[in-house]
Amino acid sequence: MKRKAVIDKSLCVACGCCVKVCPREAISVPHGISAVIDEALCVGCGKCSKECPASIITLEEREHES
Repeated sequence: MKRKAVIDKSLCVACGCCVKVCPREAISVPHGISAVIDEALCVGCGKCSKECPASIITLEEREHES
């Protein structure tokens, strides 16, 4: 199992705080609507979750793909 960040898109205000702290550049805010996480790049470090002012980013366990 690997941890991956998950964003509640219905509550995201696209502030970009998570984008700034992601060490893998796995988060983007396309069209300024809601942040999106590239799961292939996300390493589950949790920095985005800690930085999010709305506390809407969580870390979830995901099955490891082979």
